[in-house]
Amino acid sequence: MEDVRKTDLFEKMPIKSAVLKLSIPTVLSSLVMVIYNLADTYFVGILNNSVENAAVTLAAPLLLAFNAVNNLFGVGSSSMMSRALGKKDYETVYRSSAFGFYCSVISGLIFSLLYTALNSQLLIVLGADSETTAATAEYLKWTVSFGAVPAILNVVMAYLVRAEGASLHASVGTMSGCVLNMILDPIFVLPWGLDMGASGAGCATFISNCFACIYFFVLLYVKRKSTYVCVNPKKFSFRKSIVTGVFSVGIPASIQNLLNVTGMTVLNNFTSAFGAEAVAAMGIAQKINMVPMQIALGSSQGVMPLIGYTYASGNTDRMKKSLMFLSKYALGFLAVITVGFYFGSDLLISLFMKNEAIISYGSEFLKGLCLSLPFLCMDFIAVGVFQACGMGGKSLIFAIMRKIVLEIPFIFLLNYLFPLYGLAYAQTMAEVILAAAAIAVLISMFKKLKAK
Repeated sequence: MEDVRKTDLFEKMPIKSAVLKLSIPTVLSSLVMVIYNLADTYFVGILNNSVENAAVTLAAPLLLAFNAVNNLFGVGSSSMMSRALGKKDYETVYRSSAFGFYCSVISGLIFSLLYTALNSQLLIVLGADSETTAATAEYLKWTVSFGAVPAILNVVMAYLVRAEGASLHASVGTMSGCVLNMILDPIFVLPWGLDMGASGAGCATFISNCFACIYFFVLLYVKRKSTYVCVNPKKFSFRKSIVTGVFSVGIPASIQNLLNVTGMTVLNNFTSAFGAEAVAAMGIAQKINMVPMQIALGSSQGVMPLIGYTYASGNTDRMKKSLMFLSKYALGFLAVITVGFYFGSDLLISLFMKNEAIISYGSEFLKGLCLSLPFLCMDFIAVGVFQACGMGGKSLIFAIMRKIVLEIPFIFLLNYLFPLYGLAYAQTMAEVILAAAAIAVLISMFKKLKAK
């Protein structure tokens, strides 16, 4: 079954139009997703309670761990789907999507059970102390114990839908849950509503993720005769070619996110030594900085189906031109954002909390974090190319370089040289080096492809 409209997008549509058609909806959904995360921080911040705000920050590494599963089965399965579509191998497309779907459900259940059984130990690892443990546990009850399955499933389903070129549908599904979360947050969090604090933010997130999953189920039912995304249990199997194809990309992508969790946990533990206000400030600065980060990430993820398809079909020229166009508009935008964030850091932090100490801490943190954005963009694009082309080993090397070799050692070094404030510059130092490596590897890769 070949949908000519979808193959036209990959093969014939002008490069500018194809890149924008795939990337803009993904960028928008990524932005809405990070805004909904900001909504948790914003509405909890209105309470002007550093403990409640710190709870949301301390929980972040565990929620980020969901992305390890998202990448394992979302990135892995969607990459295999795109490459199989480029080869017109539709049976592999169906089986790889079914594999990603059912494995994400199983993984969510395991996540939920493990957290419920080990929550006391995990709270200690996350950096919670006697002051912040109760609030953090309540937030995680809703987002992990109850919410792991819908949180993982809605992201993986978005990846699968995007892989067949339906970027707009994937984005609408993601955004529907995010918008609902922003509506529910004040109702559940604030005193005039249910007055649940951080726990209410977690409850709103759980309900919203369930809603997004329902959207995708309805979409697949309506499009059941034309979609390449298959959730038929008969197509779910552990066939060696499917498992190998998904895991060769998914495992490195998953490890990448686990390393991100490790890095954030190390950072939070260093920051927590300076008190709840410093932790809350770092969390706010990170969330603000995630807005433009999601633009870079969304751009690279959105174009992955096009890159995977053109790579598999041997259209190297179209692949290269697509990346050049993407790099130009993403880098230019992020350079402007960096300048705005650096000089407007005080104002941005004050939007979330009126605590003077948190504003002071957060402003300095944001100045350090935002400098990484242009360099981070090139890193994301390179890793996106590796994942789309099935080069899991290269993306794994970059992940290890980013956190283990560079960022975590920089956290130790800069905190020693510049206590507390040096922590915010560790990511920038790492990304400058990685951006140079990304450009060099991509140039070498295209030289080899051209020589074939």
